[in-house]
Amino acid sequence: MSDARVGLVIEDDHDIRELVRTVLTQAGFDVTVASSGAEGVLVAKNINPDVITLDLGLPDIDGFEVSRQIREFSDAYIVMLTARTEELDTLIGLESGADDYLTKPFRPRELRARVAAMMRRPRSAPEPADAPAEAPAESNGHPERGNFSHNGLELSYASRTVLVDGREMNLTRTEFELLHALLEAGRTVRTKSDLVRRLRDEDYDVGSYISEADERSVEVHMGNLRKKLGDSPQQPRWLQTVRGVGYRLAPSAH
Repeated sequence: MSDARVGLVIEDDHDIRELVRTVLTQAGFDVTVASSGAEGVLVAKNINPDVITLDLGLPDIDGFEVSRQIREFSDAYIVMLTARTEELDTLIGLESGADDYLTKPFRPRELRARVAAMMRRPRSAPEPADAPAEAPAESNGHPERGNFSHNGLELSYASRTVLVDGREMNLTRTEFELLHALLEAGRTVRTKSDLVRRLRDEDYDVGSYISEADERSVEVHMGNLRKKLGDSPQQPRWLQTVRGVGYRLAPSAH
């Protein structure tokens, strides 16, 4: 907790903007606000935020386009705030590079919990991965998660990189965490609820509420991940859907 983390709130509604500013400030962020999409993109370039909350219905550019523009230069954690609950909006929102979304009205502590969970994960590669990967280390209560190789896919947790047949993939941090969770579990099925908890950094069922929207969000992220990897749902190389339950790693190709 040495340097103050930087937060950016892009929201045209004054009351919500101040509410989110307060939540992030209480969570230890140095917060800047913007009231339009164009201003938000400009500010994001200048301050390099760790986390961005982004209103979907901005007066000038919609939140989806703002997210896409910010993703061209930033790996900040983006939480989309929306008054719309249609699945299509959720789908497009996540495909535009948002990591998570909350529908209005939301509880301040829910926003704070989501942001806290994401900030416990590495933001990006901390430094070149020339440190020995085999040395077990404790980090946030987790054992060192190491390297995985499966059917031509290689994942390094230390450097936050994923290679498919030698080509580096550009994954969001949420997609990276989901892929890592499946590689870690091997052929054991991870339920959608398990994966929601994983994204919240809850190791066990601590009784937190998981909604249908949370599970739907995991489905969308998995769909996006599949598309990026070029994986087929019918003949999966890596991501196998277990209907009505969740996901697991596809069998090794021999």
